[in-house]
Amino acid sequence: MNIPEATFVVLVRLPLKSIARFRSVCKEWKDLIDSDLFRDHFMSLNSSSVSWSIIQTGPYKLTLEIVGHHGCKTWGLTRSPGYFMSFFVETAIKKLQVLACTDGLVLLYIEAADETPMYYVGNPLLQEWFQVLLPPFLSLEDFERLRMQERFNDCGLVTNMRSGIVVSYKVVLVMSHGGTKVDFAIYSSDTGKWENRNVTCPLHHCWFSHRKSIALNGILHWFSNLNTSFMAYDFYGGNVDDGCRIISFPDSGKHDVLRRYRRTFTTSEGSIVYFNEYHENENRTLRVWRLVEYIDGPEEAWQLLWEVSLVNSMIELLGIDYFPVVMHPLNYEIIYMWCMEKKGMVLFNLRTLAFSLHKENEDDSKCMDGCVLSFNWCSEYMENICGYFCPWFNSSSPNLLLFSQYVLPRWLHRLPRPPPT
Repeated sequence: MNIPEATFVVLVRLPLKSIARFRSVCKEWKDLIDSDLFRDHFMSLNSSSVSWSIIQTGPYKLTLEIVGHHGCKTWGLTRSPGYFMSFFVETAIKKLQVLACTDGLVLLYIEAADETPMYYVGNPLLQEWFQVLLPPFLSLEDFERLRMQERFNDCGLVTNMRSGIVVSYKVVLVMSHGGTKVDFAIYSSDTGKWENRNVTCPLHHCWFSHRKSIALNGILHWFSNLNTSFMAYDFYGGNVDDGCRIISFPDSGKHDVLRRYRRTFTTSEGSIVYFNEYHENENRTLRVWRLVEYIDGPEEAWQLLWEVSLVNSMIELLGIDYFPVVMHPLNYEIIYMWCMEKKGMVLFNLRTLAFSLHKENEDDSKCMDGCVLSFNWCSEYMENICGYFCPWFNSSSPNLLLFSQYVLPRWLHRLPRPPPT
């Protein structure tokens, strides 16, 4: 490619929104932008800033994105990612729900006006959508239970990444479960077909309705019926006969009675992370762990990242009525907590102990990662779920994943398409 060095230097420092347009200037520019050299150099310059959203996953008909981050250098967007989650089909839509988010793709459940259930996988930013036809082996009873939201709420979406680009994805439905077996129906974009897979679990387990999953590196993670652990299965790596893995939470032993909140987990910096607050000897401490090994041994599986005593100034300002939400997806120094008394989102930096309070009824403001923070019906959603986080509140109900992170990719990639039939 006969491209002047100055052109390379200028292009690689533009936001992805502009780079996407410049790919169509000429063949030489397209080849340059699509090269590994250009991609790697761009990603090295934009390693810590990207637009992302907190998506609500509860059965509430408010909005998809409840908290949005935009204005980062990587994409240069003037609107939050949720703005691009708009979706249109030829038929009228009765219901729309985000079932899963991973690596810039989303899995949507759509219900048409005639109550026909549909699944779509899409790249919202590029407005690329593909309808995944329902498995041909579903029974009439399955269809009816699907319309009643009694089936496949525990589905998931996993991807296969190469050099920061999604090259394929799989949609996963939990067909049946119980005892030590679970049956998955798996749609692959590589083949455009569904397959059944019967997987062994090491312990007796069960799923509950509206159970969500978290995807990371081709692995789906679900809460198990045992509140001390969660299940994980790798849909891309390993042998087909490999079973689900059970991973105990790091505080399932001596610290279990000291934890303040019901368990939840999230992702940050390419890892599964878990954090909770503990009250011992009149001290309140936040502990954050990172999953480093998929084994059922808390001491070997988890690495303690942070152990921070809460400062009095934070307690005096915010009170004690708050609960954990997610961790920043690119920086596990920053956690997000919802303050019920102030009706706002608290951002807390575990390294510097700095914190800030952001309210929905205030103007959009800069947050700790330099992005602009915006809200959309966040307070109403939080009020509906706040009781869930207290361990003593309805302790017989299962743990649920109530938030999902929709993080824009750090590089351009198209939605993988199945081979033509």
